[in-house]
Amino acid sequence: MSDNVKNRILSIDVLRGLVMILMALDHVRDFWSFTNFSPENLEQTYAALFYSRWITHFCAPVFVFLSGVSTYLHMTAKGMEKKQFSKFLISRGVWLILVEVTWISFAWQLWTYDSFYLQVIWTIGISMICLAGFIHLPKKVILVISLVMIFGHNLLDGVKPEIFGDFYWLWNILHNQTYVTTPSLPIRGFLAGYPCIPWIGVMALGYVMGTIFTKPVEQRHKDLLKIGGGTVILFIVLRFLNIYGDSTPWEIQERGFAYTVMSFLNTEKYPPSLLFLLMTLGPSLILMPYMDRMTGKMGDFLQVYGKTPFLFYILHLPLVHISSYILYYFYYRTDSSSFRSHSSWSAAYEPSMLRWYLVTVFIVLLFYFPCKWFGEYRRTHKQWWLSYL
Repeated sequence: MSDNVKNRILSIDVLRGLVMILMALDHVRDFWSFTNFSPENLEQTYAALFYSRWITHFCAPVFVFLSGVSTYLHMTAKGMEKKQFSKFLISRGVWLILVEVTWISFAWQLWTYDSFYLQVIWTIGISMICLAGFIHLPKKVILVISLVMIFGHNLLDGVKPEIFGDFYWLWNILHNQTYVTTPSLPIRGFLAGYPCIPWIGVMALGYVMGTIFTKPVEQRHKDLLKIGGGTVILFIVLRFLNIYGDSTPWEIQERGFAYTVMSFLNTEKYPPSLLFLLMTLGPSLILMPYMDRMTGKMGDFLQVYGKTPFLFYILHLPLVHISSYILYYFYYRTDSSSFRSHSSWSAAYEPSMLRWYLVTVFIVLLFYFPCKWFGEYRRTHKQWWLSYL
């Protein structure tokens, strides 16, 4: 959410900037150092790979939650009436969905573009459209709705899309990640990558908690530490008991204690289980009071990306994808390979964590000055379209 307000909250920009960099790390892995097994597969993974993937799990929950917070702060700072703001949320939500199914879906596929990828930007768009209706309700009602979605959606895990007949695809969009073919449409199909129900709840929760960020700094920090600490404790208790909140229970691993810890942390992202959201949002809330004190060079650096997340997102993705083909062409001497397609890999290809991290650093630094320039431009200009970027 682009909130061009006078008094920005440092921790929001810093945390959002950090998760944007982690997001780039994950996307570079997708195209530059892909493996033929999931980094979360405890039978094949190793600690460096597992945790490099695990830390990126914080991206989507934090980004969606902060979008809700920024929505509230934007509305209050501008003094907008709810009816007027609802129209803005709907138009911005539709815009994000349009970008997701065109530019971003194309960036994931390039010249094989024949499907819609409904991922995090789509989810934020849908959540904003829903929030446009929620904001007319009392905040306590919005809080209840958000908590029911977050805490209750795992009760729906056993519901099969087939019971909805011809509307099975709708359940996939709402709760069940899968690829849906669409023979009656000019596209091959769509990937329901981020099922909507829990994510709508996360944004609504961010909107309600936006009131915390209007409090004096000391009170805000106390509230964030209290809520974040309680969330982490709840995650540990529920995860340890293995009674509810995730489709895959943790188990003691034969490979030792380190892998048992990985099993404990290996929660479901698609859709995000209750434990996945507790595991990621809790520590993030705890970190925010400390990020309010990051007034040095590191804080300044992270703010650049935190103030321009959408621009960074839409620019970095096609570059990461295109550059992977260039690597294949010049290093592996083939122009028919894709990192995300195991069958097309060159026999000489091997994943490399060093290559993965170095390319991530390069991509992040490459967009530093463009993002910094745009952030300053948006701060000093008032054109209507800036609110959509």
